[in-house]
Amino acid sequence: MKKHLQPQDYLKKILTARVYDVAVESSLEPARNLSRRLHNKVLLKREDQQPVFSFKLRGAYNKMAQLAPEQLQRGVICASAGNHAQGVALAAHRMNARAVIVMPVTTPQVKIEAVKALGGEVVLHGDSYSDAYTHASELCEREQLTFVHPFDDPDVIAGQGTIAMEILRQHQGPLDAVFVAIGGGGLISGVASYIKAVRPEIKVIGVQMSDSDAMAQSVAASKRVTLADVGLFSDGTAVKLVGEETFRLARELVDEFMLVDTDAVCAAIKDVFVDTRSIVEPAGALAVAAIKQYVAERKTRGETYAAILCGANMNFDRLRFVAERAEVGEEREALFAVTIPEERGSFRRFCELIGTLPGGPRNVTEFNYRISDAQQAHVFVGLTTHGKGESARIAANFTRHGFQALDLTHDELAKEHIRHMVGGPSVLAQDERLLRFVFPERPGALMKFLSHMRPNWNISLFHYRNQGADYGRILVGLQVPRSDDKAFKEFLDTLGYPFFEETDNPVYRLFLRDRPA
Repeated sequence: MKKHLQPQDYLKKILTARVYDVAVESSLEPARNLSRRLHNKVLLKREDQQPVFSFKLRGAYNKMAQLAPEQLQRGVICASAGNHAQGVALAAHRMNARAVIVMPVTTPQVKIEAVKALGGEVVLHGDSYSDAYTHASELCEREQLTFVHPFDDPDVIAGQGTIAMEILRQHQGPLDAVFVAIGGGGLISGVASYIKAVRPEIKVIGVQMSDSDAMAQSVAASKRVTLADVGLFSDGTAVKLVGEETFRLARELVDEFMLVDTDAVCAAIKDVFVDTRSIVEPAGALAVAAIKQYVAERKTRGETYAAILCGANMNFDRLRFVAERAEVGEEREALFAVTIPEERGSFRRFCELIGTLPGGPRNVTEFNYRISDAQQAHVFVGLTTHGKGESARIAANFTRHGFQALDLTHDELAKEHIRHMVGGPSVLAQDERLLRFVFPERPGALMKFLSHMRPNWNISLFHYRNQGADYGRILVGLQVPRSDDKAFKEFLDTLGYPFFEETDNPVYRLFLRDRPA
């Protein structure tokens, strides 16, 4: 690294950066729903709307625009978790230059395909950005290419700093803080360099995942810290070692660092979607998650915050996980393990209790149960909540009414795995009939089902998960003697819900039906 640039040097480089040949001036939009909920004004800097769905093309193009013709002729190389790669590939395409892109094998497929579509030569290596960087450095020397660093380069930093220039031009009123996601530190270095030079009273707050906090640890230790491992959910910020220059700038200019977890980021992705109808990637939602955490901790009202939505390169199949965890992240869903007596009517009594919980009726979001013990039943249940901190009170209320309850709302094992593993063959499930029902998602649907059942028909299996549709799909095991076949048919006709009997399904017989010894 050459001698350190001074703040006035960065200000000049940002003001003269070559970014608009490829980048657009992204909009700064109010998040109306989120602002109303937080009682503070939240502005979203829509870098997810760039041609490569990320801010990274700004720094990449600005860097390559400074290269000599002979450097461009030999070609460029970079290491990237995906977004910088697309920026370099697009810039190289515009400049008719070769671009070799080394990406971790954990990179979402959507980013790999996007780089290839822009003409980049993709090389997959290692599990993290740092692994890819090491390999790219070796290829760079071997093939005499020019390295385009994703963050630790003054020209790259200056390109990213144009975002702050746009924010302050687009919003010239009061602005209390700008929240910026941090991976290697290029974005926050550029943003902080401009803001502190022009509007030093505005706080610059860096945001990292709690399992990928290399910058926060480095600043706390007053030296660059290399993480042994990084979490991969927010792949765009999964950096083990921050840059030398970015560390220097962040240490000098950033007011505060915040850490957020996976559930909070999933909830923030949903918040962004509600306000914009757009889906950002995890790194793109870090700033919004931090704003919510900041407001909750400081109880602020009437302030104005800007969040940089830095990317939207999300794998579609990851949305399933995000949707699952968003409700828990916002604590709009609480999860419990509840023990109820294995006796006739106890299941119905428990459901009635759910409808009379303090704070008003709550929807059941999930219910998993499999008969396994002659005396006790253990059920996994999810309930909607009205706000944070309610799960402990709900669990205590269950216990007071004779249903021992364990609060699983913050239990990673329960959220990741156990909820999908409740059940198995049971010797107690004699005369079991297995049926799939389509229930209307409205209050009282489950109680209607229970009230029409004969008292001597025991529920031996129950699986339900609210998928956000108008109709829910429920799997039910009922112990119905063959002598009750006619009455059972009448029950199904009276119920009026579409159903499919699965008693002879080979999958059921393989995994859930007890097999004779």
